[in-house]
Amino acid sequence: MLSNIGNTLLFLNILLGIFIIYFSFKNLQNKKISISKNIYHICLFQSTFIIICFLTLVAAFIISDFSIITVYQNSHSLKPFFYKISGTWGNHEGSLLLWVIILTIFSFLFLLYNKSHSRNYRIYSLIIQNTLILGFLFFLLFNSNPFSAISPTPKEGLGLNPILQDPALAIHPPLLYIGFVGSSIYFSAAIASLLTNYSGRLFAHSIKNWVLISWSFQTLGILAGSIWAYYELGWGGFWFWDPVENASLLPWFAMTALLHSLIVLEKRNFLYFWVIILCLLTFILSVTGTFLVRSGILNSVHTFANDPSRGLYILVFLSLMIFGSVLLFFNKFKNSNYNLNSNSKETFILINNWFMIFYLITVLLGTVYPIFTEVLTDHKVSVGPPFYNTVIIPIVILFLFFMSVGPQTQWIKNKFYNLNLLFKILIASIFINFSIIYLFKSYSLISNFIIISAVFLIIASLIDLYKLFKIQKMDSSRVISHLSFGFLILFIGLNYNFSLEKDFNLKLGERKKFDNYSLEFKDLRLEDFKNYKAVIGEFKINNSQRNLNQSLYPEIRIYENPSTITYEASIRSGLLKDYYITMSNIDRSDYYNIKFQKKPFMMWIWISVIFISLGGFLRLFQNAKKDY
Repeated sequence: MLSNIGNTLLFLNILLGIFIIYFSFKNLQNKKISISKNIYHICLFQSTFIIICFLTLVAAFIISDFSIITVYQNSHSLKPFFYKISGTWGNHEGSLLLWVIILTIFSFLFLLYNKSHSRNYRIYSLIIQNTLILGFLFFLLFNSNPFSAISPTPKEGLGLNPILQDPALAIHPPLLYIGFVGSSIYFSAAIASLLTNYSGRLFAHSIKNWVLISWSFQTLGILAGSIWAYYELGWGGFWFWDPVENASLLPWFAMTALLHSLIVLEKRNFLYFWVIILCLLTFILSVTGTFLVRSGILNSVHTFANDPSRGLYILVFLSLMIFGSVLLFFNKFKNSNYNLNSNSKETFILINNWFMIFYLITVLLGTVYPIFTEVLTDHKVSVGPPFYNTVIIPIVILFLFFMSVGPQTQWIKNKFYNLNLLFKILIASIFINFSIIYLFKSYSLISNFIIISAVFLIIASLIDLYKLFKIQKMDSSRVISHLSFGFLILFIGLNYNFSLEKDFNLKLGERKKFDNYSLEFKDLRLEDFKNYKAVIGEFKINNSQRNLNQSLYPEIRIYENPSTITYEASIRSGLLKDYYITMSNIDRSDYYNIKFQKKPFMMWIWISVIFISLGGFLRLFQNAKKDY
């Protein structure tokens, strides 16, 4: 029943997409009228039907309708209610349906909220967006159908992958997809801009809020995935340069450069082709990430699917997008002489763009290089943190200084009246860095520079924050995001330098001493939960010098549906540091492998990212107040 309803709604959405494109072209031929009301009505029906389609799949998961293959493969009648719902998008088919929902809703809202802009520009944006919608709908219906039926109907489902049964990962895909898929609307708008010559300040104004929405949600989505990996996978850190983590980071770099380029385009009518390139690049990178995750060519705990036919479809779709976009871009490209003054805000924003492109290329090469190496040499290689740290960290130091100085400059031509202030900030940053060395311990030269540059940005942003409260003419959203980014780099640097990690084997009743710490394996018990059994260890941590006396309880969880063993970390979180323990059994012996970590300032790393995103939402709110 639900299978038939879902398939009917998918087919109806394909028809509606075709109608929208047809009526849009008809509307273009009649230049004397505004956009037809029929188009608005069809777009509204399209959005309504795709939401009902998704809710149909949610209902199938809630009632455990195992006649649908997607529900059978990713749910179980005993699974908690919350994870039945999140299981809807915790799989390949359901997550792609979520893609189409966001594509469709953004299409309708862009049409609705940009009435003050050129009619032809809006119609072409609608046509391009619905071409994308149709592409993914055909993919869903014929290759990855979430409503495919199975007969005879199984009595029980296989269950959801246990590592996906987590609150952070339940909200991670929706947040990330608003960023990923939200970039489709300014991809479509960029192509429409090239087709209609609708450029300059008006074009920037038409897409800036949509870029802010996708950037802010993308930031939160990356954060949710990072937090999940921290306590679920046993890695014990905030980022591990996993290929699928990188796939979410690549569009973020492009979005960040785009946000800054839009400021220049709106203020000075410069960098139009930068904006176009970044609009196209952001969505292309989003689809590239989808291809990497769903084709099965990457080996990662995050991947949803391992099906070459799915990967081939997305690869063809991606290739057509790239080829068509590049062909149109170079057909319309004009060499612009910007006459930028080397000492102006515009130049510093352009420098910011080149930094972002450098990070993007570095991460992209590190992600795809192992793929090409395996194809050419039949040998697997891995590109891990040492590569990224070696290449990116020195450039981050320089980037932070430019990020501090750039906002202090003026448009068109700048005179450095504030050189004395910048010099004082630098001296203060160096002093704070050496204070950290004195209070804690010495660390590498490169770490010194990271701390100095991060503190430099923090102090410069705090001065801006003071000016904001004093004269109330500063860009508060920019100040909050830049200040938070400075704190993020500072806490990452401190976390990296002052973390403690120990790996050893213990059996029940034994004690391990290291670095003024004492870790005792006190107890081991077996407990039954609703959908798994857990072997729970009790470990007592003592540190007489720090007045520390705490217990942690790591688990080994045994799931039956599907049959899986997971290793759950026990984390004692605090404002200044986290204590983190995981345990695993060694070949069914009496000994357990114990991984103990002390991670400083983890809480502040998460808080910093939240405030970076908050800056984006604040700018969105400020723009809404100006526009209405």
